[in-house]
Amino acid sequence: MPLIRNGDVIADSWVRHEDDAPLPADGDLILPLERLLHEGTQLAGRRGLTGVQLANTADVEEIESLLSCLALVTLEFPAFTDGRAYSQARQLRTKLGYSGELRATGNVLPDQAAFMRRVGFDSFEIACGQDIETWKNAPRAISLAYQRGYEGGAVTRYETNSACGASPAI
Repeated sequence: MPLIRNGDVIADSWVRHEDDAPLPADGDLILPLERLLHEGTQLAGRRGLTGVQLANTADVEEIESLLSCLALVTLEFPAFTDGRAYSQARQLRTKLGYSGELRATGNVLPDQAAFMRRVGFDSFEIACGQDIETWKNAPRAISLAYQRGYEGGAVTRYETNSACGASPAI
């Protein structure tokens, strides 16, 4: 699936690792929350960044102690009418202070991108078949907002937290 950040199509270095197979020794991995919590200590010797995929029903405070070690948090939109991931994103950014990459996945639409950016999303995993040009223009589609939003800077690349090292022990 194409990945959009700041209106640009970018390469995605992350690999989802959802099955029970052994974790590879290197590479950037996205793990389901349950696997991250269960096998986090096995990440200590890995070379590569760690990310987590949260269902929109998950309580983001479950990962509060892990946030400094996570380079990526993906939040799911199972339907474009389900806005729970908006609330999760806002909590991660404003209440918990998460500064890594925040990615919207699932049923995301370009006309929602500006709103998603206002709550802290950096990148969007879009479905194949969606118009890339529309997505490239989406961040600038709405230039005026009447309410306050998350005013964090765009994430270009996560810098490893020295407390976690390149392979955080969670």
